[in-house]
Amino acid sequence: MRSSLLTVALTVWLFSAMIAVAAPPQAPVAAAPEDMAAFRASMSAGATIDREKLPGARVYRERCQLCHEGQVPKAPAKTFMELMTPEAIHSALTVGIMQTQSAGLSGTDKHAVAEYLSGIAVGAPKPPEAPRCTGEAARFQLTDAPRASGWGVTPDNNHFVRGDVAKLRAADVPSLRQKWAFAFPATVRVRSRPTFAYGALYVGSQDGTVYALDAKSGCIRWTFQTTAEVRTPVLVEPIAALTSSIGDNAAPLAFFGDLIGRVHAVDATTGQERWHLKADDHPGTTITGSPVLHAGTLYVPVSSLEEASADPTYPCCTFRGSVLAIEARSGTLLWQRYMIDEVPREVGRTRSGTRIFAPSGAAVWNTPTLDVKRGLLYVGTGNNYSGPPNHRSNAVLALELGSGKLRWEWQVVAGDAWNVGCMIGNDNCPENPGPDYDIGSGTMLVRLADGSDRVLVGLKSGMALAIDPDKHDRALWTNRVGRGSIQGGIQFGMAYDGARLYVPIADMKESNDASSKDRDTAAGPPRPGLYALDPRSGKLLWSAVAADVCKTRPFCDPGILAAIQVIPGVVFAGHMDGRVRAYDSANGRVLWSVDTTLPTQTLSGVQAAGGSMGGGGGAVVHDGMVYVNSGYGLYFHMPGNLLAAYSVDGK
Repeated sequence: MRSSLLTVALTVWLFSAMIAVAAPPQAPVAAAPEDMAAFRASMSAGATIDREKLPGARVYRERCQLCHEGQVPKAPAKTFMELMTPEAIHSALTVGIMQTQSAGLSGTDKHAVAEYLSGIAVGAPKPPEAPRCTGEAARFQLTDAPRASGWGVTPDNNHFVRGDVAKLRAADVPSLRQKWAFAFPATVRVRSRPTFAYGALYVGSQDGTVYALDAKSGCIRWTFQTTAEVRTPVLVEPIAALTSSIGDNAAPLAFFGDLIGRVHAVDATTGQERWHLKADDHPGTTITGSPVLHAGTLYVPVSSLEEASADPTYPCCTFRGSVLAIEARSGTLLWQRYMIDEVPREVGRTRSGTRIFAPSGAAVWNTPTLDVKRGLLYVGTGNNYSGPPNHRSNAVLALELGSGKLRWEWQVVAGDAWNVGCMIGNDNCPENPGPDYDIGSGTMLVRLADGSDRVLVGLKSGMALAIDPDKHDRALWTNRVGRGSIQGGIQFGMAYDGARLYVPIADMKESNDASSKDRDTAAGPPRPGLYALDPRSGKLLWSAVAADVCKTRPFCDPGILAAIQVIPGVVFAGHMDGRVRAYDSANGRVLWSVDTTLPTQTLSGVQAAGGSMGGGGGAVVHDGMVYVNSGYGLYFHMPGNLLAAYSVDGK
């Protein structure tokens, strides 16, 4: 999932602007170990074929593997290429960036390698599309500017939607019924949390399509097509942010990142692209967390899938997490701040002779937090990928907004070097691995009842904690609510409503990590569910342990991986069992629950169904409606392709 959630890819793709720099003809390279292929296949609930038996497997090994499995610095890893559509791969080989390198391949070979990497036939029939908007539904209401966006909803990252924005009373929540449903085509995972702005619902998809839908009816206002999955929310610029120097007729922009590490800006009213840039030259670069917009500057967190390169022949690792500051209207890079200062260097060899590079990792796969009063941007980092670990992993860093200069740092968990090789015990796993306790949910700036400020932090260990943004020399309190693990603990987002801190815990029954068995056992049984803490002391106020409705259903777990959202009186949480539950914020009682895995008729006339909810998303509440993305068909979770909208009595 982001740079530290089991990124072992089995559904991973190829992107047009960095597509494999295929090598000239040469001797075949050995295939990946059988245990790796089997392990990757076991992770995906959407897998239906054995790719290694396809004709394109030979073409890939003979012409592409040498460059795309770590030997050429800027060639994207196979892990990435497997997540692309076959059409995007084929286009890159025939008329795109790869046409020179693929000149010696026949048309049949190009089709074969595209189908091998994607697992889908080139030119496979596409399902029907939802209707295009006409009349009033097609018009953007520019007076209805965005008031909640990204995973964190506010610049403070508190995941709280005010009552005048939500327009949904707690008493009406039990009466929520489905109003419309949208099917994402060719999809097993939907990870882009919807954003409401100008009467539209903006959302990205697995096949690289970004949609602007009419929020009330679900019809399509416009689409924008990129070549790689869009898993970030779409951040929409408020009209108020446009200065007079730009002009009264300037259209607001919409910003998002894609799986291959590109940042895009498009016209929010037409979908026409204004600019794009690559966030980092590293071939493993990806963007998971939502960008943040402030005073004309776009702040972008940069993550990676390099830790998924578990093959023991891969020289691990060289990625360094970073944050970019970009001039929002022009796309000009203002500064880039790496979380690890030094460039990785060779520090040793594995038992099998593969080079080891360090320090690496410290990716930022969460959404940064704005502190305008102090002029700071708070970011939380993930684990190191290789050893020896350094002081920037699993840390909170405070960066100056104008320059990216580091004001202060505070490491929460030291000594954490881990990669996917640790899951199966191969040579790429660092010595004394783990525990892979990233700061996944990011940081949250909150004001307590006494007027004091706190930075609240959640980790994959299951621990929530508070630090003082002015002293930041120690934790004011800690509470390990969950057991934690590589897919346990606190993942994509806690919430705060001024009275309570709400902590979602994932805690999968089986972490599938060979390196953490003893550690997980020592931490006790899984504790999936929703918990409320006193933000001043960290004391537990109430707990709502998730009911296990999965029984023996494969890829099903009861916990909460996705970000949660709170409105006055109610917490909305999307669970890995495919259910969205609304909890009474005062006591944790379930007010409403809906099973999104049940097939439902959609606007396009086809049926769709949800699955596990994770990878960032979660419910969005706005203007009396609740929007839910459902489906997470990788990393041992249930697939799905559903966007559902709920309103009171379905009206």
